[in-house]
Amino acid sequence: MIAPDISIYEWMWASGGFALAFITRLRLKSFPVRQLHRLEGQNALLTMMHQRFMTSRMHRTKMQQAGRLVLAIVLMSLHLTFFISSAWASEGGKTSSARKSASHKGHAAEGRRHVRNARAIPRGPSSRHAKATAVPRKKAAAKKHALRRSRRVALAHAPKSTSTRTTLTAESGEPQRPSSNENRLDLLSNAVLVWDPSTSSVLFEKNANAVQPIASISKLMTAMVVVEARQDMDEVLEVTADDIDQIKRTSSRLRVGSRLTRADMLHIALMSSENRAASALGRNYPGGLKAFVAAMNAKATELGMNDTHYVEPTGLSSENVSSARDLARLVMAAQKYPIIREYSTNREYEVQPGGPSLQYRNSNHLVANPGWDIVLQKTGYISEAGRCLVMQTMIRGRAIVMVFLDAKGKHGRAADAGRVRRWLESFRVPQM
Repeated sequence: MIAPDISIYEWMWASGGFALAFITRLRLKSFPVRQLHRLEGQNALLTMMHQRFMTSRMHRTKMQQAGRLVLAIVLMSLHLTFFISSAWASEGGKTSSARKSASHKGHAAEGRRHVRNARAIPRGPSSRHAKATAVPRKKAAAKKHALRRSRRVALAHAPKSTSTRTTLTAESGEPQRPSSNENRLDLLSNAVLVWDPSTSSVLFEKNANAVQPIASISKLMTAMVVVEARQDMDEVLEVTADDIDQIKRTSSRLRVGSRLTRADMLHIALMSSENRAASALGRNYPGGLKAFVAAMNAKATELGMNDTHYVEPTGLSSENVSSARDLARLVMAAQKYPIIREYSTNREYEVQPGGPSLQYRNSNHLVANPGWDIVLQKTGYISEAGRCLVMQTMIRGRAIVMVFLDAKGKHGRAADAGRVRRWLESFRVPQM
C-alpha cells in the first residue's frame, strides 16, 4: 500500500533501487572478479539515490509539519472568532429581549393602571367624578382644534363664494345672482375676481376681499405714479447699488452702471417685470424713494383701495398687499393711460444699457396668443404671493377685467384665465 505522503515517482525510484540491490546480492557469488568494480559503482549509485530519497522525504515532512501548524493556527483563529461573535450575539439578544420585556412590562403596568382608574371611576350619568374628568377632556380637545385652526392660511377662513354677479360699487343696491345655468368654476387661484366695467358688475368672485401679497402687480401702481408725475421720459437714469434686491436676493440683467431712459425703464418694468428698473424709477422720483412710496399709498387711497398698502415699488416685499377687488379698481385706473397699455402688452423689446443690447420678452405668454385680445396686463410672483395675474381683455366685444391671485402651479393663472373665458363665452352676459 502506497503511503499517502510519498509521491509515485519516489516510490518508483525506491522500488527500482531495492530490486536492483536484491538481484545484485543474489548473483554476487557468480560474478567474475573483473565485474567487482562495476558492482561497486552500482552500489555507490544506489547509496546516492537512497540519500537523495531520504533528504527529499525529510524536506517534505518538514513542509507538511509547517503546513499543519499554519492550518491549526487558522482553525483556532476561526474558532475563536466564531465563539466571540456568538457571545456578542447572545449578549445583544439578551439586551433586546430585556428591552422588549421591559417595554411589555411597561405597557402591562400602564394597562393595569388604566384598569384601576376605570374601576375607580363609577359608571353612570350621575357620577360627579366622571363629569369632572370629561370636562378637561372637552377643553383639551377644543384647545387642540383651535390651535389647528390658527395654523391654517388666512384664505382658508375667507368666505367661499360661487359664481356670482354682484356690483362693484356700493351705490348699485342689492347684488344680482346669476341664473341657474351658471356652474361653479373649479379654479386654481385662491382669490379671483371677474368684473364687467361696462355694467359695474362682478361676474365671478372667489375670496375677492382677502388681503394678501401681490408681488409685481405693485408695478402697475409704480407706473401710474411715474406717469402722473409728468417727469421727463427721455431723462437717462442709472442703475446703482441701491437698486440691488436686498429682500429676495434676486438677480437682474441690468448691471450696476447701466443707463437707460425713464421710458425704457418703465417699459421693461411693466413688460418683463424688471425689478431694478422699477427701483430706479422710484429712487429718481422727486423726494426720493420714501416720497415715491407715499405717493403710491396716496393714489391707492384716492382710488378707494382700502385693502391696499405698499412699502416699496418692485413688489419683492411681501408687505405689499391688496385684495382682488382693489386690484380690479387699479386695472381700470391704469388702463386709462395709453403708455401703460402699450408697454404692458408689447411682446418683446430691446434696450441699450451701455454695453451689449438686451432683448426682453413679455412675462405673460397670453399676449402672444392670437386668440386673446389683451388691453392691459401685469404678472407677479414671489413665494408668499404665488402666481398672480391681472388684465383687461376683450371677450365678444366686451371689456372684462380678470384678477387671479395665488394660483397653484407655474401655468395655473393662465389656465384659470382660459377657464373663465370659456365660461363667459358659454352664456350671454345680460345687459345691466
